[in-house]
Amino acid sequence: MELKSDAIKFGPSNAAHRSLFHALGMTEEEMNRPLVGIVSSYNEIVPGHMNLDKIVEAVKMGVAMAGGTPVVFPAIAVCDGIAMGHVGMKYSLVTRDLIADSTEAMALAHGFDALVMVPNCDKNVPGLLMAAARLDIPCVFVSGGPMLAGHVHGKKTSLSTMFEEVGAFNAGKIDAAELRDYELHACPSCGSCSGMYTANSMNCLTEVIGMGLQGNGTIPAVYSARIELAKHAGMAVMKMLEQGVTARKIMTREAFKNALTVDMALGCSTNTMLHLPAIAHECGIDINLDIANEVSKHTPNLCHLAPAGRTYMEDLNEAGGIYAVMNELDKRGLIERDCLTVTGKTVGENIAGCAVRDYDVIRPIDNPYSETGGIAVLRGNLAPDGSVVKRSAVAPEMLVHEGPARVFESEEEAQAAIDGGKINPGDVVVIRYEGPKGGPGMREMLTPTSAIQGMGLGGSVALITDGRFSGATRGACIGHVSPEAASGGPIGIVQEGDIISIDIPNYKLELKIPQEEFDRRMAAFTPKTKELSGYLKRYAQLVGSGASGAIVNK
Repeated sequence: MELKSDAIKFGPSNAAHRSLFHALGMTEEEMNRPLVGIVSSYNEIVPGHMNLDKIVEAVKMGVAMAGGTPVVFPAIAVCDGIAMGHVGMKYSLVTRDLIADSTEAMALAHGFDALVMVPNCDKNVPGLLMAAARLDIPCVFVSGGPMLAGHVHGKKTSLSTMFEEVGAFNAGKIDAAELRDYELHACPSCGSCSGMYTANSMNCLTEVIGMGLQGNGTIPAVYSARIELAKHAGMAVMKMLEQGVTARKIMTREAFKNALTVDMALGCSTNTMLHLPAIAHECGIDINLDIANEVSKHTPNLCHLAPAGRTYMEDLNEAGGIYAVMNELDKRGLIERDCLTVTGKTVGENIAGCAVRDYDVIRPIDNPYSETGGIAVLRGNLAPDGSVVKRSAVAPEMLVHEGPARVFESEEEAQAAIDGGKINPGDVVVIRYEGPKGGPGMREMLTPTSAIQGMGLGGSVALITDGRFSGATRGACIGHVSPEAASGGPIGIVQEGDIISIDIPNYKLELKIPQEEFDRRMAAFTPKTKELSGYLKRYAQLVGSGASGAIVNK
């Protein structure tokens, strides 16, 4: 079998290269084997990544057992929870492209024959999937796994609860001692935070697409089964190399359709509507928001994991995991069964016999939470290019809502008004200039959305933004409003007190002013600009619309 790494390992012309391999302590026997890169996202600041050193060691063992030479190199990661609510969140989404670019550079510069990706949190997973698509070599993903749920007052809890309790404290609903109790018990272990937030959404969808083994999205970080999974991932990539199976043979249009379908059934984070189009773009496949709505119309919502409900990733794992969800959807013919996966088998072969073990966690296909999916794309004169809402996490009374706009030019302005008790029942909070260009970096808005929930306003107040919301957000929170204000979008002309109409069942988001007034404001509108420097300045110049995945250099 001819390998990419042969070009730098054999023959007199590569003696200098071999001398550097010897400098690494690499033996001739190791040089004669396939060179398998292991992309480690380990660091000591992200709870979802603090255990990845153990995952990486297990992957190395799996690769070596299957006849490869494992070599580790790093990828960066940002903890969205720690970055939330301050300038740090501007540096979250932007790392997706840094991760993709740096992994591409390392892999091609060193002639790796295959890669095992070891991510876990929000931007690591899509960034490494983008890199896998660009490189189109054998790649397997094995994440660090989800965090266990916390326990407070005898009930399971998670990071989203923690943020909401801060709002409850500010509203005088709980005291400092109770807030401290949540603080100490909401996040009890390493791993990606325990609800169906962005990290877990993307790890589950990696499994659906076929780039991760069974359990990649759901086996808890602290379970020994996660170590076993990592060893099998190392073995699987060697089998892929032998069989000539590469990333783009797996990540096909049909595979992305499966991802969108399961996304709707699970009620994943709205951020998947940023990441799936960006990953597909690297595969030469176009996914737009209209496709998402079409899939949603035919896909029942089977799961209400936190923040939409009171079940957590550990519960989904015990109920049968992602394969059980797919098997349930397959009963209605909603799964593309012939897609190839990293197992060397098709999706249909993988999910055969994977029955649901707990129908309280994964609803049966004939008794779903709703006949439509967990995410909806809204359009209208306020969002002509689209906007996104996690429909499954919206209170029934807020699915249709009209109210006066409360307009803020940044997250900080909105947060100050919320904390100051200036938001009233019925209001529609508008946060603009937080999009990919305008932020820049399209910050998540978990702090204001959680404050609204914690204050007891989640059933009467909506939020809309050209930024985005955390996967931990619940309520009538509509993000990705496109075009964004910084690009001249209509969200930039909304004035205080304007009536905004939200109709999620009919996919509508409208600014209720006369057409003549709308046209007059648009003609007079000049977007605000910000003084930028460093990486954010370059990112703002290159990034595209949130409606198409915030793709850089499209």
